[in-house]
Amino acid sequence: MDMALAPETLARWQFGITTVYHFLFVPLTISLAALTAGLQTAWVRTSKEKYLRATKFWGKLFLINIAMGVVTGIVQEFQFGMNWSDYSRFVGDIFGAPLAFEALIAFFFESTFIGLWIFGWDKLPKKVHLACIWMVSIGTILSAYFILAANSWMQHPVGYRINKARGRAELTDFWHVLTQNTALAQAFHTLSAAFLTGGAFMVGIAAFHLVRKRHVPVMKTSLRLGLVTVVVGGLLTAVSGDTLGKIMYQQQPMKMAAAEALWDGEKPAPFSVFAVGDVDKGHNRVAIEVPGLLSFLAKDDFTSYVPGINDVNKSEQAKYGPGDYRPNIPVAYWGFRWMIGFGMTSFALGMAGLWLTRKKFLLPQHLRVGEDEVPHLVLLPKKALGPTLTKWYWRLAVLTLGFPLIANSWGWIFTEMGRQPWVVYGLFQTRDAVSPGVSQTEVLISMLTFTALYAILAVVEVKLLVKYVKAGPPELTEADLNPPTKIGGDSRDADKPMAFSY
Repeated sequence: MDMALAPETLARWQFGITTVYHFLFVPLTISLAALTAGLQTAWVRTSKEKYLRATKFWGKLFLINIAMGVVTGIVQEFQFGMNWSDYSRFVGDIFGAPLAFEALIAFFFESTFIGLWIFGWDKLPKKVHLACIWMVSIGTILSAYFILAANSWMQHPVGYRINKARGRAELTDFWHVLTQNTALAQAFHTLSAAFLTGGAFMVGIAAFHLVRKRHVPVMKTSLRLGLVTVVVGGLLTAVSGDTLGKIMYQQQPMKMAAAEALWDGEKPAPFSVFAVGDVDKGHNRVAIEVPGLLSFLAKDDFTSYVPGINDVNKSEQAKYGPGDYRPNIPVAYWGFRWMIGFGMTSFALGMAGLWLTRKKFLLPQHLRVGEDEVPHLVLLPKKALGPTLTKWYWRLAVLTLGFPLIANSWGWIFTEMGRQPWVVYGLFQTRDAVSPGVSQTEVLISMLTFTALYAILAVVEVKLLVKYVKAGPPELTEADLNPPTKIGGDSRDADKPMAFSY
């Protein structure tokens, strides 16, 4: 059978497509929930209308994303039974535990309190209603953590034993699964990247409106909040990425050697800036490197030894038996770079935005320069800043909302592809995890069907976002400005229209 169309390959493609698509919504859901809660907190504390309008605007975009995230996430869990039944049978006792907690605890928080938040604007007191969106935010973070703990166990299995009589792995220490250093570092990195994503999303949309002089008070506040979130999220992403990288060098040396196209171990080991390799011969034809930097990133020592792809492959053959234990080297190498490149570009644009707004934070003014009208961010001397720079910054600020989404996608592609050929590192190979009773035709049909449905959902998602982004923050009603002081309101509230409906 052609390996390009083998059930294992098709099942991997299907899971990859659905996972990458699903994860477009996850970071936005996590970050927008917290940012919306922060804006609503500002309204409750200050009673300023701009914060309430911002809360409703970003809250609406948050709800669109969480709805799409829930729908696409359910499909992933179905695939464990459809395409990966041998995986579910072998490690279901362990992998299923954090997923069960995610559904029973985290999803309960999200679904319960999001309903109270949506329908409670004219029914609940301000502080009770505010508590609901904070509970939703906590739920999204808990949900992410339980899922990341399950994934981290696949990267570094702990807290289990092999029951040879039953031919499966069994859970022995659930707390160890939840709190191992891989899970903690992975959660830190993923949540930091989520806030980088949400901040960039906010910056791009705020810039879109400010250039057009629309909804200025709300969008000025949103832009500033977004810029700060991008910078803080970017810094934390870099710090957590360094921590996670050091852990991976210890636990999955092959993945990190592949990320640097380091074929043979070196002391000191260089960091690869650009490389073109020959996979068959196991070396690089072209390499631009920074001497010693990889040793420092791996072990905080510029002179330490770092094993290469060929070295790790030989050691794993000796440990696990004959075979090729190398992942797809070009995907791992370039995926790692696309992840860093797009993520740090957003961080750099956030830093530039904070610098440009460091004096007076004003509406972009259209100042004539020759025959052209060019939008300016702040009142700075033209000699110091120049019209061309500000014009390009506005364009990039709008575009940057998509950069972290690209970085997130490549980050997960690197994380999962770099672990191959293992589905559970060092314990269970991907070829052994696929469902034995599912045919090539069945997997192909399901993959094409889901891909088509997801394409339709993408169109729906984009149209909904564009519609509500262009509409901008809603105008406020009397019911918005004067919510009830007790649960359920009073008789005077009965005739009030719902203040927050979809």
